[in-house]
Order: sequence, then structure tokens, then C-alpha cells
Amino acid sequence: MANPVVHFEIIGTDPARLRGYYGELFGWDYDTSGPVSDQVSEAGNYGFVETETIPGGVGGGAGHESHVVFYVGVPDVAAALAEAERLGGTRRMGPDRAPGRDLVVAHFSDPEGNLIGLAGPA
Repeated sequence: MANPVVHFEIIGTDPARLRGYYGELFGWDYDTSGPVSDQVSEAGNYGFVETETIPGGVGGGAGHESHVVFYVGVPDVAAALAEAERLGGTRRMGPDRAPGRDLVVAHFSDPEGNLIGLAGPA
């Protein structure tokens, strides 16, 4: 499959509560030691989770809008974001480089308002 789904996120204003909820519900364990963009989550408040199929994370904090998003892997995040806008989508975030990583992320809303993420190399 070209451009596969590569990551999911669950973001809210109380990320510790969300991690506890999903941890108990699905048996997920989290690693909160990795850096993420401050546009995605408060520092130290984002828990990466490895599932059998797609990695993800649960985070957020004060000032972060609650949402669920999946990320599509693309070779050029800026170009894919521009194309999403050209086709009627709306830029919501980014492109933004993840601190200390060779990863760029962005968000857009599709024409129906659904939030979609893009992820690719820096």
C-alpha cells in the first residue's frame, strides 16, 4: 500500500487519565520519555504505545483540544499538506519537526471536517 497509516494519537486535556483509561481497557503500556512537538502535547505528558500493528500515543494537556487522529506516512509532509488544501482540506497544524527526531508532522481537516495527520522524514 502506498502511503500507509503509520501512527495514531488520542489527545485530551487530562492525558494521564486517558492513558490510565486506555491502559486498563486495552492493556497498553506507555513510554513518556520521548520528545514530541509542543503543538501535539505538553512535554513529558505524551505516552508512546506500541501495538502489534500501528504505533501510537496518548497525550495532550491544558490548552490541547481533545481529538483522535491517525497519521498517513508520506515522503514530503509539506507537499502532501499543500495537496490536501488544494483538494478542499484545511490546514490545522504544521508542518512541524518533532524535537530531536528526523520526523515532520502536520494536521489537516478533510472537506467534512475530519482531522487527519501526516508524518514523514525531516
